[in-house]
Amino acid sequence: MAAVNRVFAAQLAGLPVFGPDGESIGKVRDLVAGLRLDQQPPRILGIVVELTTRRRVFVPMLRVTSIEPSAVTLATGSVNMRRFHQRPNEVLVVGQLFDAYATLAGSDTRITVVDAAMEPTRTRDWVLAKLAIRERSSRLGLGRRRSAMQVLPWSEVSGLGLTDLTGQTQGAAQLLMLFDTMRPADVAATVRDLPLKRRHEVADAMDDEHLADVIEELPEDDQKELLSYLAEERAADILEAMDPDDAADLLAELAPAEQNRFLELMEPEESAPVKRLLEYSSDTAGGLMTPEPVVLTPDATIAEALAHIRNADLPVALASMVFVCRPPTETPTGRFVGVVHFQRLLREPPAEMVAAAIDSQLPALRPKATLSEVTRYFAAYNLTCGPVVDAEDHLLGAVTVDDVLDHLLPEDWRETGLHDITGEITEEAERA
Repeated sequence: MAAVNRVFAAQLAGLPVFGPDGESIGKVRDLVAGLRLDQQPPRILGIVVELTTRRRVFVPMLRVTSIEPSAVTLATGSVNMRRFHQRPNEVLVVGQLFDAYATLAGSDTRITVVDAAMEPTRTRDWVLAKLAIRERSSRLGLGRRRSAMQVLPWSEVSGLGLTDLTGQTQGAAQLLMLFDTMRPADVAATVRDLPLKRRHEVADAMDDEHLADVIEELPEDDQKELLSYLAEERAADILEAMDPDDAADLLAELAPAEQNRFLELMEPEESAPVKRLLEYSSDTAGGLMTPEPVVLTPDATIAEALAHIRNADLPVALASMVFVCRPPTETPTGRFVGVVHFQRLLREPPAEMVAAAIDSQLPALRPKATLSEVTRYFAAYNLTCGPVVDAEDHLLGAVTVDDVLDHLLPEDWRETGLHDITGEITEEAERA
């Protein structure tokens, strides 16, 4: 391995991982350390790498040939491709050690761990030698000053042994700072790998919008577990913050009494579109659609249409098409007129009305169209988004290709990925 004296976990998390021939493998998501009963620094056993398929695997430190500020490189050899599972004597440095509460050795001074650094030894092992900490202040009030960060040897901190981390309640500030640089799907994969107690602490610390984005990316069982953990009122707030189609999919998995309870707690304007979606089977166009596409009247300008699809919060697939309807423009709308593809918007003068760019020949889906019919529709017309219209020509919503794929893939695709990475990485090595 290239000579490196100290590597902080927060700097390592998120770095790309490459194979010996420069092929992209994935990203570093965590460090795995073996905790000890004494106060000696824990040995770093390896790294958790998230592959391009979102599966997380364990890579022993002996397979790491270099750690640079911009990337980690692996050696030629074999690595177990089975999904990473944490062992009882192991701790995830980012997932569990960050924000852990402890004390300074030989005193009652309370501290919080904000980062951890590994260093190499003469035997080629890596140990968790240093901790970045802040003193926890008991003083309250808006005027209190945040304590300075210190970097101390592991031996100068007490309360981080094998039996200490399992029962304590932690904050999640440092972990949330890392999550700010990650996509919701990547955050969801990280949350899934956390111990249940830590997962709940992270959920408690997240704001509703962020947690809603993460829950949308979790498998159904994990979605239901988190929803059941949250207080009813907050769970209802999370459902309101989710996309209506995702909220409907989640509620459809609950018992009728529980489903009705959440719908009652939601604000009427938020629950109304979810209730409409619940009327349809999940494997139909009505069950797959989102009721919040971009809808404009025929007299809107091209410039207005472009402004709507530039919205950074709008999913990419929904931004590919503008739907033109007579008032009202809230779904279910007035009479559906047609669609305008975003490429056509780019070719038209900004002052022109969208009515002049309408594709009125594109057929619309009916809400009861089956999943196979929706799939053939997308393939036939090369679309990433399509309108769902009722018998009276009211636009009910839009189906996007990501929702179609979500229902076509195996139920556990978020957990196992689509396929295994092959090549230099095989299934033979175990943790060193």
